[in-house]
Amino acid sequence: MHYEKEETIQIYQGWDEFYAVEVGDKLDFFSRNGRLFDVIFAQQFNRSFLDSMCNLANQIRTLARTKMGAQKLSSLLSHKRAMLYFVQPSTRTFISFLNACHILGMRESEIRGTTTSSEVKGESQEDTIRTFASYVDLIVIRHPEEGFAEKAAWVLNQTDRPVPVINGGSGPDQHPTQALLDIYTLGRSFENIGGLDGKKIAMVGDLKRGRTVRSLSYLMKNYKDITLYFVSPEVFKMKDDIKAFLNKHKIEFYETDDFASVMPKVDAIYMTRIQKEYSETPSNEVDVYPEFHFTKEHLSTIQSHCIIMHPLPRRYEIDVDVDKDPRAVYWQQERNGMWMRTALITHIFGVEDKIAAEFN
Repeated sequence: MHYEKEETIQIYQGWDEFYAVEVGDKLDFFSRNGRLFDVIFAQQFNRSFLDSMCNLANQIRTLARTKMGAQKLSSLLSHKRAMLYFVQPSTRTFISFLNACHILGMRESEIRGTTTSSEVKGESQEDTIRTFASYVDLIVIRHPEEGFAEKAAWVLNQTDRPVPVINGGSGPDQHPTQALLDIYTLGRSFENIGGLDGKKIAMVGDLKRGRTVRSLSYLMKNYKDITLYFVSPEVFKMKDDIKAFLNKHKIEFYETDDFASVMPKVDAIYMTRIQKEYSETPSNEVDVYPEFHFTKEHLSTIQSHCIIMHPLPRRYEIDVDVDKDPRAVYWQQERNGMWMRTALITHIFGVEDKIAAEFN
């Protein structure tokens, strides 16, 4: 059985069979005409794409500074509609996608819980997604179920109305657009010291269930001489699938529970919170772990150019006193998400050349 988009792509007999296929063997299914159609995995992004997205995000934020530029941006996709299907709590990802749509002139609909859709009446997830596709040109999904965004794209790509699906966070598995904005943040932070190549990055906290650090780890294969330090309690160590990926691509990494010894070595520290929402008994799980917190006192131990990142929301893991230090870039990181997601939507609809024309 085959599905005709612009090219012939194999379709498997059922979702379970397709889901079991290695990610690298099914990436073409989510592309069309040699470019991204659905954005599901961080593994879909190569170095050329990452560099072009960072450049495009810079161009968009430059245009948006003026009234005339903002008007040009808002005319690009004023004929398109988006559905923001966010049934897992979200602040930053939802607002950044919402404002990305606004910047490009898109009209948007939103559902923030399954109790407000016909799923409460027993409608299947597949039928719910197909209903959305009847009305909109893009679906952005944030869902607690691992693989849900991939399943939505798989369903729609077998219909006569496949619309692009963007994974806005898929359980504890992946968060590809967060990885994009993290690369953008790292690139902007290091643009005067050689870029991201050759840098040492510490990822700290709940690495087992932190989809942001998992997705960002996949992207390290696109850069030269990267070294990763996985700093976590034993119970929250990075899963073996990520470590196998890094070994396959010969990316150096170390695992430790000694945060203090790592701080002076690295160029970036990526803090994460304990992901209690994925605990079997969240009320009983310890979530403080002070030895994995970044405090004001630590500012004197890190390098002068070392940046501190966090996908937010934070709890105890970064003192608010750290916010005033110029190396704390998590608030810029948050805003970068809006620009990068705007760039991504621009790419999906193939109008990036109209933005580039403004700079030629």
